[in-house]
Amino acid sequence: MKRFMLKALSILAMEIPAVPCACTIAGSDPSGGAGIQSDIRTFSALGVWGLSVITAVTSQNAQSFMGAWNVPGDVIRLQLATLLEDFDVMACKTGMLPDSGAVAAVVCGVPKGIPLVVDPVMVSSSGRSLMEPDALNELIENLVPLATLITPNLPEAEVLSGYGPIRTVDDMRAAGRCIQKYGAAYVLLKGGHLPQVSGVVPDLLIGHGREWLFSGERLPVDAHGTGCCLSAAITAHLARGNDVPAACAAAKEFVGHAIGTSYRTKSGCHMVNPG
Repeated sequence: MKRFMLKALSILAMEIPAVPCACTIAGSDPSGGAGIQSDIRTFSALGVWGLSVITAVTSQNAQSFMGAWNVPGDVIRLQLATLLEDFDVMACKTGMLPDSGAVAAVVCGVPKGIPLVVDPVMVSSSGRSLMEPDALNELIENLVPLATLITPNLPEAEVLSGYGPIRTVDDMRAAGRCIQKYGAAYVLLKGGHLPQVSGVVPDLLIGHGREWLFSGERLPVDAHGTGCCLSAAITAHLARGNDVPAACAAAKEFVGHAIGTSYRTKSGCHMVNPG
């Protein structure tokens, strides 16, 4: 018994390796394919401890969106403040911010000086609007200027930039430069909605006077949750100390694997599988 107790004390005395923490501030997706659930799975797969602040409760699956119930801004603010009391958060990301109260809570509550990834989620995969017009204005005016990186898909980029339609990489470049004027350090335009004229999907990163083009194979699967998975993977890599270009490159590869191993539902829809 004495030997057992000494061994137990020895284990307790061992230095436990530090695990970086990242926080997602987003809506709940009960299907697990997007939102908070997908973000947490992505963080875990990349060796990051995942924290979450829920901004909305939704009723959805991979093919249908039945409803959403917004969390009040003061509740969002309290969730975030409570986490920050006990965790050293190394990076944050936002997803669904349905109303101006949610955006304002993030603007006030996110700690300054750490990477912030803004995924401007506007519409669900099934076409349901997820952001009120006043929330979009609040996001552009007050949240985007705080962002290390904003990650719009092409329909979102058209709304944010006023430039469209976006059909080529040159169009992506022009729209990205318009969005960058709002103050984000980097803009990553996701090219999944480009016309399928080749077997690759280009993502264009713009920032600090430079550009990076990341290309991945276009897989024959339209998977639910790719945008959430990508922004969460970028956030995880930033929490681990990578710079933005390196984080985007690694996340692009990660999402390709998550799509390639996607989970298929009874209706035949595919959902990204972070592992």
